[in-house]
Amino acid sequence: QVQLVESGGGLVQAGGSLRLSCAASGRTFSSYAMGWIRQAPGKEREFVAAVSKAGGVTYYADSVKGRFTISRDNAENTLYLQMNILKPEDSAVYYCAASTRALVVTTQYDYWGQGTQVTVSS
Repeated sequence: QVQLVESGGGLVQAGGSLRLSCAASGRTFSSYAMGWIRQAPGKEREFVAAVSKAGGVTYYADSVKGRFTISRDNAENTLYLQMNILKPEDSAVYYCAASTRALVVTTQYDYWGQGTQVTVSS
């Protein structure tokens, strides 16, 4: 089993940037495909981005493509999400998640962090 802890959220103006981090502990980090999922108040969880176990394959939701970049450092057991050109509609709680499958491009992950709040002001 893997434990996940997100950090890096906060308040930013529209057009700004934030970098989220997710520190993993427990079972070998490279055993998991990883992803970021977000949930805004009153809305369902939404897939944002995913990365394969070795980091060579990435996938993005259309709403963030070209603005967000997912990456991982398996030596440091850390997942990242670089978010640029942020919009008010990006405001949500962002969750880091892990799966034993090869790549998950939905919200169907096995393990979840507690989430970090991102708020984008207009």
